[in-house]
Amino acid sequence: MLSGFAIAREDPRTPDVRALLAELDAYLQALYPAESNHIMDVDSLALPEVAFYVVRKAGAPVGCVAIVNRDGEYGELKRLFVRPANRGQGLSRILLAQLETAARLTGLPLIRLETGTLQPEALRFFEVAGFARRGPFGDYPDDDPYCVFMEKAL
Repeated sequence: MLSGFAIAREDPRTPDVRALLAELDAYLQALYPAESNHIMDVDSLALPEVAFYVVRKAGAPVGCVAIVNRDGEYGELKRLFVRPANRGQGLSRILLAQLETAARLTGLPLIRLETGTLQPEALRFFEVAGFARRGPFGDYPDDDPYCVFMEKAL
C-alpha cells in the first residue's frame, strides 16, 4: 500500500462514504443520460453479496470499489472511483488488486464490468489490467450506445 493510505472493507452507508459516492454519481450524471447510468445505490452496495472497499488518506475516503457476487458465476465490478485530487498515485490499481484478491478468495472464476464510451481513461485502465471487451451480460440492455462491457478471467 502506498504510504499514508489505508484500504479496508467498509459499510458504504457512512456519511463520508456517501459523500464520495455522491461525487461519483454527479460525475457520471454529467456524462451520460439517465437511462445509460447503471449506478448501484448505496443500500444495494451494503447487501451481503457485495464486498465494498474504501481507500482512505488521513482518515478521509479518497476512493472505492465494489464486487458483487453474482451467484458464484462471476463477480461484477461496480463503483471504482478515485477522487480527482488523488489520481495518478496508483490507487485504482490497488483497489482493483484488492477486488481481484477478494474474488479469488470466494472462488469467483471471472470479473465482469460495464463502463462507458465517454470514459476513455477507464477503458484504457481496464484494458491494461487484462480486461477484454465482451457483449452485454446480466440485466444490461443490448442496445445502449454508451455501454462497454468487459471481463477478465481470474
